[in-house]
Amino acid sequence: SRQITQLYGFYDECLRKYGTASVWQTFTNLFDYLPLAALVEAQVFCPHGGLSPSIDTLEQIRALDRVQEIPHEGPMCDLMWSDPDDIHGWGISARGAGYVF
Repeated sequence: SRQITQLYGFYDECLRKYGTASVWQTFTNLFDYLPLAALVEAQVFCPHGGLSPSIDTLEQIRALDRVQEIPHEGPMCDLMWSDPDDIHGWGISARGAGYVF
């Protein structure tokens, strides 16, 4: 999300290198189009971050309206920010977005 890119320094880096926020804006607009996950050889599921308790099938992922900023909650957020952990089931992520599983 745009907020995350600012928090972790991408916005400042763009300003420092290019002297304008327009480069950052172009990149963040582009990020809204990038896939959240890929299926390799129809066998290996590769999400950006992790899994979501509200998604059971690949069709549910394909049905998501991807062309938008990642919301702060919901299945898109989960795919982006959830992380594997040594727990059984689902837990709240300490990062404040997504889950641990």
